[in-house]
Amino acid sequence: MNSQTEKIRLQGAAGAIEVQRDQPADAARAGIAVIAHPHPLFGGTMDNKVVQTMARAFVSCGWTAVRFNFRGVGASEGVHDEGRGECEDMLNVVAQLAPEGPLAIAGFSFGAFVASCAAEKLWAGRDLRQLVLVGTAASRFSVATLPAEAHERTLVVHGEADDTVPLAAVMDWARPQSLPVTVIPGGGHFFHGQLPLLKSLVARHLRAGAA
Repeated sequence: MNSQTEKIRLQGAAGAIEVQRDQPADAARAGIAVIAHPHPLFGGTMDNKVVQTMARAFVSCGWTAVRFNFRGVGASEGVHDEGRGECEDMLNVVAQLAPEGPLAIAGFSFGAFVASCAAEKLWAGRDLRQLVLVGTAASRFSVATLPAEAHERTLVVHGEADDTVPLAAVMDWARPQSLPVTVIPGGGHFFHGQLPLLKSLVARHLRAGAA
């Protein structure tokens, strides 16, 4: 993400996991955010612009931002596993780089689906402060239902004009939970031209949670 980005290699269930970590300038850090990228079979990597925008928002609010490549992407070993192994990858990154303390889980598109699954598994045993789901792939995968007590800590953002994951699919997932969804008018799946707005929305949510 920048010249200070730290490159890390972890060991996961399918082999090596390629990771990049960015630290906030302030020594008083809010916690560690682990961010998942979009679908590997459609070019998704940890260098995706939306993922990097989310990471910058976290860093600007005092969080350490951790991005990683799912199995079979970049230098991460293994092969795509339709979400099951990818959730395992995310949990492995959390276990090794954020084993304790305040934690945030975030993801974009397929990564938002994986993040929801990881959050579901982590909720009972971890101090999960923030959950950020952007462009959630609710039309293509079974996104986990979030605990009611997690709703105030959760930001769901979707583009009104998303033609990859229709907004209606996200509303169908969110409606039974009474989970609010922030809609960016005219926004597409990749938020072209609207990444500064996305960063602002994520940062505003994080600051409100810290207040």
